[in-house]
Amino acid sequence: MKSPAAPAAPGATSTATATPDVRPRRRVTGTRKLVAAGFLLPALVLLGALVVYPIGYSVYRSFFDKAGTGFAGLANYIEIFSDDTILTSVKNNAIWVVVAPTVATALGLIFAVLTERVRWGTAFKLIVFMPMAISMLAAGIIFRLVYEQDPERGVANAVWVGVHDTFNESAGFPRARPLPVHPLEAAGGGAYITKEPVAAGRQVQLPLVGVAPAAMPGDAEPARAPATDPARITGTAWLDFTKGGGGKPNTIDARELGLKGIEVEAVKDGKVVATATAAADGSFSLPADKADGALLRLPASNFREPYNGVDWLGPSLVTPAIIGSYVWMWAGFAMVLIAAGLAAVPRELLEAARVDGANEWQVFRKVTVPLLAPVLAVVLVTLMINVLKIFDLVFIIAPGSAQDDANVLALQLYRSSFGTDADLGVGSAIAVLLLLLVIPVMLFNIRRIRRETRR
Repeated sequence: MKSPAAPAAPGATSTATATPDVRPRRRVTGTRKLVAAGFLLPALVLLGALVVYPIGYSVYRSFFDKAGTGFAGLANYIEIFSDDTILTSVKNNAIWVVVAPTVATALGLIFAVLTERVRWGTAFKLIVFMPMAISMLAAGIIFRLVYEQDPERGVANAVWVGVHDTFNESAGFPRARPLPVHPLEAAGGGAYITKEPVAAGRQVQLPLVGVAPAAMPGDAEPARAPATDPARITGTAWLDFTKGGGGKPNTIDARELGLKGIEVEAVKDGKVVATATAAADGSFSLPADKADGALLRLPASNFREPYNGVDWLGPSLVTPAIIGSYVWMWAGFAMVLIAAGLAAVPRELLEAARVDGANEWQVFRKVTVPLLAPVLAVVLVTLMINVLKIFDLVFIIAPGSAQDDANVLALQLYRSSFGTDADLGVGSAIAVLLLLLVIPVMLFNIRRIRRETRR
């Protein structure tokens, strides 16, 4: 039987060393793999069902024909780059990627910088950001009405026509014309001229028909023949039409109105020797010493069609018009992100630049923009990914007659897959092409994020 060890003498040093505890620590991921798999499984199932499987099936389906029964090889991909409609969509996508993100980012930068120094900057940012609360569908309907051709319905053309008519006088009587029994005949270029020369002391009649009631001046008065004057050439231009019927051609009836404001020219040997403008009752007069023996002409400027604005949704402007609606929506998004980055810029650097003599433009260009470069890259790349799959605005805003001209890849994918002449092989090939175009932008974004995290 071992005797207990004697206690160490006071002041003695023990030579025994404590044995370290080398038992491995239990890690949650190492010992509870089933728990970790249980948490990851729902996400993996959703990822596989909603992302991986559709991508894999689209790649598989793109190598088969329209019916899906015969192997087509690369025929569907060849058709993408040989069909004019699909090539137009590729070209338009390139325009979208270059123009829309650049303009939206530039506007966001300008708004963020300019609103930083004004008292109502927050309210302005709220107003600019509000379109983000509207869905693409609603924004498309709004701008479909904004770009309406009729100035009475389309805001864009209402403003454009208003500005145009401010500087260019519109015609008074579009589509007005004489009847064969009238003393006027066509003179070419849309003008009308009297069949016989005029003479002093004789009344000249210039009747017309075809003037819509809405086109008549509101202050037009009943037509009246002026008194004859041996020293003047007098006459009347009027609407030779009586509401409700009745009346006689070439005769001024009691209920017929004068063509107020119509221009009358006296022409001799192809030259205009005198001009006059009809009064509210259609009467006019010309000096006899100049107009005697001349032919009276109603110039074409009296009859041209009124300016109807710009065909915003026509073949040449439909894509820029839709890009404008996209910028209206997403400039606020860019502004908010850039404003957040601008708030983190050290003010000492900006003040130091101003102290060194830099003006505001130099401070903005050489200090503010370089410091905001990471934020600008985030906004630009995000918008580029967004416009690569643009669909809603193009589908809703572009009318059927111009949809081919405004076509983009996402819209063509829909048309090829679900249209009247659907070809799922071509549609799948377009989907794969769209994926391949998005991947480089995503890789660039991932590399940029990794570089930022290393700093």
